[in-house]
Amino acid sequence: MVNTFSTQSQKPTRSQVAVHLGAQGIPLGELGFVRQGRRQFSVFSYSASWLAHPARFGVSPDLPLAAGFQTRKAAMPGESVFHAAIADTAPDVWGRRVIERHHAKARRNNPALPALSELDYLCAVDDESRMGALRLKRDGRYLSTAEPGQRSTPPFIELERLYAASRAVETDQETAQDLAYLLGRGTSLGGMRPKCTILDEDGHLAIGKFPSVSDGHEVTRAEVLALRLAAMAGIRAALARCVSIGGVSVAIIRRFDRTEQQERIPYLSAASLIGASRDEDRAYTEIVDALRSVGSEPVLDARELWRRLVFNLLITNTDDHLHNTGFLYDGCGRWRLAPAFDLNPMPGKLRESKTWLSEDTGPIDSMAMLLDQCVEFALSREEALQIHAQIQSVISQWRTVAMSREVGLNARELEPLAQAFEHPQIDY
Repeated sequence: MVNTFSTQSQKPTRSQVAVHLGAQGIPLGELGFVRQGRRQFSVFSYSASWLAHPARFGVSPDLPLAAGFQTRKAAMPGESVFHAAIADTAPDVWGRRVIERHHAKARRNNPALPALSELDYLCAVDDESRMGALRLKRDGRYLSTAEPGQRSTPPFIELERLYAASRAVETDQETAQDLAYLLGRGTSLGGMRPKCTILDEDGHLAIGKFPSVSDGHEVTRAEVLALRLAAMAGIRAALARCVSIGGVSVAIIRRFDRTEQQERIPYLSAASLIGASRDEDRAYTEIVDALRSVGSEPVLDARELWRRLVFNLLITNTDDHLHNTGFLYDGCGRWRLAPAFDLNPMPGKLRESKTWLSEDTGPIDSMAMLLDQCVEFALSREEALQIHAQIQSVISQWRTVAMSREVGLNARELEPLAQAFEHPQIDY
């Protein structure tokens, strides 16, 4: 953890870490962090070597390629004190929960430990599994890495232990050993649900998603079902499968921010791409506008984005906030829509999107609304109707796919999901 003084002190404390890029560890710049009581902010500056690098690009829309210091302050509660691309690598709700529990137990033994700062959270993320290509380094070593010759990302065979430790945290029964084991392994990714990073059986970096004590249906298998249906519907989706660990269903989802050779790919969330704060009402058409400026395939991505919106509506995936859409760097300062992820059928939920369709229309709640706006996504009405028909045909097979060996739901487990897949919008 970063050494800072008590938040009760009004004397500012300053910390600095180097920011590197990719497996080669190309020096990108310096990240400075200032804390004074409850006030926190960060400062970033690109290195001269990066500004002169032939492959240079601005890693974040709010960090243009320029010499000098660029300051970031949280404009409102809940906003990050870091620039967008850096904030995308920080832990979200579940990861912060693990970090906070670990820190709280440590303070019981050492009350003099200072309260956590936002930099502490950022630096607690495991280097090997940090999202995207940004890496943090201090005193010649990448932060939160394993000892030389060892790996911090656990292999597939440790999945059962990871689940047991995560369940202990979720039920407030964790030990110090559970938290020490999860730190890094369970803190690198966003979202509220218990999860971990693992190396899959073929050596690829993957996410293991566990069931929660609050689940009312088979959530993990339902997500794998949705990802498989999405691929059948012509959507580029993260590769996923289900495994059973001691009778518990775990979703294994391959990380798409790594190449086949496990090289790191720079990543931006849609929120970062358009500069949105977490609680703002922002629109998909804003993403399309941004792609016209920075996308390598803006027309193809706009059309695929519309296809995903139809799919989300038809499977009742309403958790479509802007951190659940991402972009991967495609070279030459351009970005591509990342594979779809976090697709979760939500039976019993109001069929209304979190992200608006456009600034004028508001949240998506019908096929009629999507068809009215299809031209904004580079589609004619006839093309849009063909896409709907294709997706409708795929989703009509949801029960068969759900009961396939790859997903593994049984007939009894299908009924709680039926409302998400069988509704009037299917037959528009």
